[in-house]
Amino acid sequence: KRFREPKHERRPWRIWFLDTSKQAIGMLFIHFANVYLSDLTEEDPCSLYLINFLLDATLGMLLIYIGIRAVSGIVEWQQWDSLRFGEYG
Repeated sequence: KRFREPKHERRPWRIWFLDTSKQAIGMLFIHFANVYLSDLTEEDPCSLYLINFLLDATLGMLLIYIGIRAVSGIVEWQQWDSLRFGEYG
């Protein structure tokens, strides 16, 4: 995916790795949550994955959006430049 970005806008390897590792950790968490829940409920793991995905894509994104807005507001209010989102230094 990194090589599909325009060369003049391409992120450095370190920043690209930090961005993609967050996605990988999230996918691993959902996978192991599905395995654990399917053992507890004896439901079809695929249907549990769909439910988890839909919850993550709706409520999870809403919670992340609210959290980022709140933390960004606090960072701006306190003027903590080193904690600004998307600025890796």
